[in-house]
Amino acid sequence: MKQTIETQVLIIGGGATGTGIARDLSLRGLNVVLIEKQDLNAGASGGNHGLLHSGARYVCSDPEAAIECNAEIDIIKKTAGHCVEETGGFFVAVRGDDERYIADFPGMCEKSDIPFKYIEVKDARQMEPALSPETIAVYGVNDASINPFKLCIENMKDVTSKGSLYFSNCILESFEMDNNQISLAKVKNLVTHEAFYIKACTYVNASGAWASQVALLVGAPISMVFSKGTLLVTSKRITKRVINRLRKATDGDILVPGGVVSILGTTSVRIDTPDNIYPTVDEVDLIVNEGEAMVPSLKRCRYVRAYSGVRPLVSVGEGDDREVSRGFTLIDHEKDGVNNFITITGGKLSTYRLMAEKASDIVCKKQQVAGKCQTKEIPLPSTQSGEWSEPTVFVNDFRQSVQHDPVLCECEMVPASAVDTIIDAIKKDGNQPDLNAIGLRSRIGKGPCQGAFCSLRILSCMYNAGELTHDQGIDDLKRFLSKRWKGEQPLLWGTAIVQSSIKEMIHCGLFGLELETDQVLTQILT
Repeated sequence: MKQTIETQVLIIGGGATGTGIARDLSLRGLNVVLIEKQDLNAGASGGNHGLLHSGARYVCSDPEAAIECNAEIDIIKKTAGHCVEETGGFFVAVRGDDERYIADFPGMCEKSDIPFKYIEVKDARQMEPALSPETIAVYGVNDASINPFKLCIENMKDVTSKGSLYFSNCILESFEMDNNQISLAKVKNLVTHEAFYIKACTYVNASGAWASQVALLVGAPISMVFSKGTLLVTSKRITKRVINRLRKATDGDILVPGGVVSILGTTSVRIDTPDNIYPTVDEVDLIVNEGEAMVPSLKRCRYVRAYSGVRPLVSVGEGDDREVSRGFTLIDHEKDGVNNFITITGGKLSTYRLMAEKASDIVCKKQQVAGKCQTKEIPLPSTQSGEWSEPTVFVNDFRQSVQHDPVLCECEMVPASAVDTIIDAIKKDGNQPDLNAIGLRSRIGKGPCQGAFCSLRILSCMYNAGELTHDQGIDDLKRFLSKRWKGEQPLLWGTAIVQSSIKEMIHCGLFGLELETDQVLTQILT
């Protein structure tokens, strides 16, 4: 007999858009189930620079997206302020930049109603000493930084508190059709390998770069292109504000502060598939070389990791991917002969709430639900679930507490109590805790040592608590460190290569982690 879960809406995809839709619909009184083949923010929502756009970056290439960003930034600051750092931003031109673009920038901002302010160069360099001596023009804008992990965690926590469900590590395998409608979704749990079914009134495809793959399951083609963007994380915060290059959008022209670090990027590289992406040495070199023109210290600073995300762009033919609209695409698949299936893809983190609102409007129309969007007015509740995703949340009263609450991750000051809280939250959602899941909800493994020490400490705690048995932790550790390695490999120079070598000596030289599982166990026990 089929194990079947019934709900009003099934949402496929656990990024900002999917979790935003889940919250919007739950506030309108609908019951939802959200499935994600990995975990929250595993795709583009976790692979971006965390920039909450004022819209100024798009005033030339995509004025419509600029207007949307400008409207949404105020709403997000008002309703999800605990996920936002109001940094402000500078658009900075340096000697040799296109003077026509510099001259046109104020007019383009005015045309899209983007607030801006001219800043004298000498004043700007006093406010941001890291700016280049070659700076020739500066404009202040309303940019901010946002923690996408905390945002999605808080959205999903609010959704599950209202009785809806979230399943991680669950992949959609197929749909069953009946009379131009989806009648069942077959889902496989990638941890237990068990299959189950979800019966919904409406099915929402919010799977980002995988949206075309999901849509093909009902024979609905979507023409998409995939643009990989790579970013670098510095070991310390370089500036107070977001720094954008005052030129047409290109590589290595954004520096975003977040907590105690800064994120430098990005690139735009056309790829064939969104699976198995990773940053390359060439991309790193390009980003650093471009970034140092704005902020010279970027050439000398230490980078702790690199990472990549995929922009899902609806294809408009050949050309520069940066010219493709950063607006979103919302498709009602009635035109494809499927009456209860919609797709939403593209867009930006800054417009996730608007995307969720528009998608939810269609769902409610299909189900004849009168409820209106409330995410403009009702604040996103602040819980402890996303607290430890903030860069370096210090332990209160550290000296006294450390004896009773040992710090497991010294780089990011994450104590055992935080890990316990995260594990409990994952289990309450009906999901299985592992190192990667804990890492998505905290800063473990993201500091200079990239998991060399905290990974083993957290595994020990999980074994002591009975969360892991036998050799489960070895495979978990391999997956976690492999993910860290993807971000370390293109940055191996200076201090970073020393740190990485220490980790290799510990995990491979001492514990033999590269060996088969039974050999690792023998080496550890002897």
